[in-house]
Amino acid sequence: MRASSFIFSLYCAIIHDFMKGVFILKLEIGNFHVEDIKFGDSTNFKDGILTINKDEALNVVKEDKHITDADIKIVKPGDQVRLVPVKEAIEPRYRMDEGPLFPGVTGNLQQVGDGMTMALKGTSVLVVGQHWGGFQDGLIDMAGEGAKYTYFSQLKNIVLVADTDEEFEKREQQKKNKALRWAGMRLAEYIGRTVSNQDPDEIEEYELGPITKRNSDLSELPGVVLVMQPQSQMEEDGYNDLNYGWDTNHMLPTLMHPNEVLDGAMISGSFMPCSSKWSTYDFQNFKLIKRLYEEHGETVNFLGVIMSNLNVALEQKERSAQFVANIAANLGAEAAIVAEEGYGNPDADYIACLVALEDAGVKTVGVSNEATGRDGASQPLVSLDPKADALVSTGNVSELIKLPPMDTVIGELEALARDGLSGGWEDDEELGSSVKEDGSIVMENNAMFCGDGIAGWSKKTMKEF
Repeated sequence: MRASSFIFSLYCAIIHDFMKGVFILKLEIGNFHVEDIKFGDSTNFKDGILTINKDEALNVVKEDKHITDADIKIVKPGDQVRLVPVKEAIEPRYRMDEGPLFPGVTGNLQQVGDGMTMALKGTSVLVVGQHWGGFQDGLIDMAGEGAKYTYFSQLKNIVLVADTDEEFEKREQQKKNKALRWAGMRLAEYIGRTVSNQDPDEIEEYELGPITKRNSDLSELPGVVLVMQPQSQMEEDGYNDLNYGWDTNHMLPTLMHPNEVLDGAMISGSFMPCSSKWSTYDFQNFKLIKRLYEEHGETVNFLGVIMSNLNVALEQKERSAQFVANIAANLGAEAAIVAEEGYGNPDADYIACLVALEDAGVKTVGVSNEATGRDGASQPLVSLDPKADALVSTGNVSELIKLPPMDTVIGELEALARDGLSGGWEDDEELGSSVKEDGSIVMENNAMFCGDGIAGWSKKTMKEF
């Protein structure tokens, strides 16, 4: 055998073994169901009860010198509590390899989506501003009419309510909220460690083999990709969603394993009207990904996630749409689901992506909210095209919501009217202020924290009269 042939054969054998051992990501999420949460002398999890030492937890929060004041509260479904301005939600977790919960953000960069991660289910860490809110912040009611508008009213929530010395952005409508958001992630890591040496109640398994190595039964099913368009429009760092700590404004569309999204590769940013937001909790539990996993091998061949972006300039929008379509076509995708975080200017990216996929021969369904105005009569998306003929709406961001007072407000209710929260206002010719003297409110759906459930949570429907 010629030396060159021998070397080539050896190379192929090595690559074959390497492919078998490395590229099959198997994520196991060990679930611990939280039945109740209380404060106590030590932070631990036992028999479904999560106990938190508040002083210890606050020490973790205050590791950042920019946190000037902080408290932790516990709220549960049915409590007569209103939270505003809500900035972030994170599921407490622990990575069994002892790596950071959010690599590239809370610790060193490392691959995620493989191995075992423990999760405290039925709970979240909510981050609430003690005083100041902004365009990207929202509201949660834990009881009454308002509770039906947001998924987080169903959870037992550990609420970090805090203030910072970030004076430079205190009265800015658009805030980076960095100190508060990072404090929430540290708190979620701290609480997640309570289950580090315990056996979970159940284990979810997520495994997708290399696309080119799948068996014939899978290959005969329709190949489907999920295209995610996280918020990435701000050209200045600090506002956009992050991918392994990388600002998504700087990235081109790329193929990701869905396990990476579920396991901490993505974190939420601090930009976009709040009902349209994907919180970090949403990324960790992305319902559309989990449903595609359920259908994988049954009705579809789930090819993976194309992580795209949302842009400002038309040329950037067209470039991203072209990249998405090329990736999907080269994967052999026959169908795609496109989910958009946001509305307005991002609608142009959303529709351009749908059109490019259709032009590439990929049958495409879009999932987004719509902005049809308070009367429901306006054009639902800024940009439309006849090829975008299969759209799923998760609700009207401009729908008016009137809610009675709550017994307790965590945060500052006046922020809804004063600080430019999307969906709130200081004065309206017909409706006056969003916040009434008796503590009742009127606002647009825009201000409901992650209220449109574009990640797949939405239970909204349409009625014909």
